Amino acid sequence: MSLSFEGRVVLVTGAGGGLGREYALAFAERGASVVVNDLGADTKGGGKSSAAADKVVEEIRAKGGKAVANYGKKFGLALILRDRSFARTSDLDWDLIHRVHLRGSFLVTRAAWNHMKKQKFGRIIMTTSAAGIYGNFGQANYSAAKLGMLGLANTLVVEGRNYNIHCNTIAPIAGSRLTETVMPPDLVASLKPEYVAPLVLWLCHDQCQENGGLFEVGAGWIGKLRWERSQGHIVRQKNQPMNPEAVRDQWDKICDFTDATKPTSTQESMLSFVSVLSQVESEGGVEANPTAAAASTSGINPAEAVGQKLPPTSFSFNHTQCILYALGVGMSTKDPDHLRFLYEGHPDFSCLPTFGVILSQAVLMDGGLLSVPGINIDPTQVKKQTHYSISSESPLTSEATIADILDKGSGAVILFDVNTYQDKELLCYNQFSVFVVGAGGFGGKRTSEKAKAALPAPQRAPDAVVIDSTTRDQAALYRLSGDWNPLHIDPSIAAMGGFKAPILHGLCSFGFAARHVLKQFADNDPSRFKAVKVRFVKPVTPGQSLQTEMWKEGNRIHIQCKVKETDAVVLSGAYVDLHPAPDGGGLQSELVFAEIGRRIRDTGAELVKKVSAVFGWEITKDGKSAGQWTIDLKNGSGSLHSGPYSGKADVTFTVSDEDFMAVVRGTLDPQKAFFSGKLKVRGNIMLSQKLEVILKDYAKL
Repeated sequence: MSLSFEGRVVLVTGAGGGLGREYALAFAERGASVVVNDLGADTKGGGKSSAAADKVVEEIRAKGGKAVANYGKKFGLALILRDRSFARTSDLDWDLIHRVHLRGSFLVTRAAWNHMKKQKFGRIIMTTSAAGIYGNFGQANYSAAKLGMLGLANTLVVEGRNYNIHCNTIAPIAGSRLTETVMPPDLVASLKPEYVAPLVLWLCHDQCQENGGLFEVGAGWIGKLRWERSQGHIVRQKNQPMNPEAVRDQWDKICDFTDATKPTSTQESMLSFVSVLSQVESEGGVEANPTAAAASTSGINPAEAVGQKLPPTSFSFNHTQCILYALGVGMSTKDPDHLRFLYEGHPDFSCLPTFGVILSQAVLMDGGLLSVPGINIDPTQVKKQTHYSISSESPLTSEATIADILDKGSGAVILFDVNTYQDKELLCYNQFSVFVVGAGGFGGKRTSEKAKAALPAPQRAPDAVVIDSTTRDQAALYRLSGDWNPLHIDPSIAAMGGFKAPILHGLCSFGFAARHVLKQFADNDPSRFKAVKVRFVKPVTPGQSLQTEMWKEGNRIHIQCKVKETDAVVLSGAYVDLHPAPDGGGLQSELVFAEIGRRIRDTGAELVKKVSAVFGWEITKDGKSAGQWTIDLKNGSGSLHSGPYSGKADVTFTVSDEDFMAVVRGTLDPQKAFFSGKLKVRGNIMLSQKLEVILKDYAKL
């Protein structure tokens, strides 16, 4: 399928000839409306003419395309050179080149920026040069300006990411007015601009998700460049001055690019320095490889690491730690329901079940991971996901095993299974998924059957939404439960990590969301809590409000957590599994509806075509209403709703939980159930004939 730019407006600067002309013609040929900008200046920056831009516009229109000319200097760029050796470069030579190339790029982009933000779409291509990347004799002014454009592009990537504005940079080599002065004529003729334009078109298309890339391109070849950094070496000791002799003595190690890392952001870069501070302060010695957690390829050896056990850790706690954790995840005496988690004298005093995460995280935080053969990680540079299930609240010893290692290309994922025991009885199971930046590419598998899978939320309105405010001191309070990372309390460390302020612990947001589920669907009964899975997406700033959206499907509650003020998703693919109510109030039919819901997600569109109706179910138990379900197979791709339904069902069935299960299992004929009064129907009774499509094969337990 060819790439189309219908409905897009493209501004090409320097489009009167060379590369710019080729871009303009190519965009127009594929349906774009093109603004052809060219000042008509010569290669020294002198003169002015509209002829070049007008000619290209005529070419485009002659082929049926849409284009207008622009000769404006305010937003235009002229492709000029003023080459001099550095000693002979005048102020004018320097300023003119920077004004045209760097400031011109700034002005053009600034003019378009707010329009791109408003429409939530934009594609920007900066043109640097090999002279800017590598340097070139006689082009100090040009080299500096061109590398400055790359720095501008990198910042636009960061600021435009939330608005679907992508910025990439190319370093093309092609025959043009500029290159014909420094290349042989036959080479200029061979390096055609049409060998560059396809890359520009792809990077500008809305299908392309590349962002922040730097590419060399020419002669039909395209290559991507990236930064590389040596593992480096710490050359100072705690409470000791740093001296040049130490730098000299470790120079070979400082410059050794074996197992080099590839940082891609300021945050990744700065976290290495946080690691250095931690190592120097805690150990007081000279440590090599502070950037090991950016994880070079040889730092991950799956064959050696998988199956290895970390040193066990012990954890003792009493009611004080339980109460402190409850406060840390936002519980308050303002809510009477919270008192059972905050007051040790409450007759139903309990520990929040998510406290189980605290029991196991020490295995990673105590540095045990660093002792595993085949693994070299700095915990400050990893991203964690969590799954855990719990059956008690009194752990003693946690043991962790590396379950698997996955190759994700840009990094490695290490799966940890952590079992917590009291004596020899298993009390709590955690699975941590640790993403190690830059450690991929070792040829390993990308998926694992051992990983607890995240699940998407149902495609319908949530069954319940809870909004809860965090306090300015939420992170300061939560860290007292054992996560002492200064990123969450020290503004200077947060700044080094690329954050404007200390951020909230991801596991604190997780605690908020889990207790929302516990209250909404389990009456704050910890014994109902079976398991939880979350995937951390973005950080939260203390003081922001968390909005937890919940979908009930049987005993599984799907959850998604957002920052209310920004609508940014912070937890996704998450769910909580609950045990049935201990008083026997759990419905067997919930399992059937959960399975129906899953099948609707998989084949809903097909079912909508076959059925085209909305079915309501009222499930009773002991003569009382015990559950409501609505199966919508009329709208969209189908959906399943638990609880009250805002729309109108075409037909509604009322049946006991026991009789419903008998119908599903085939031991009770639906017609006999209807005539005997066990199955009551209101609405369009003829639609009951389509029940077989829903229940047969779609509700196997």
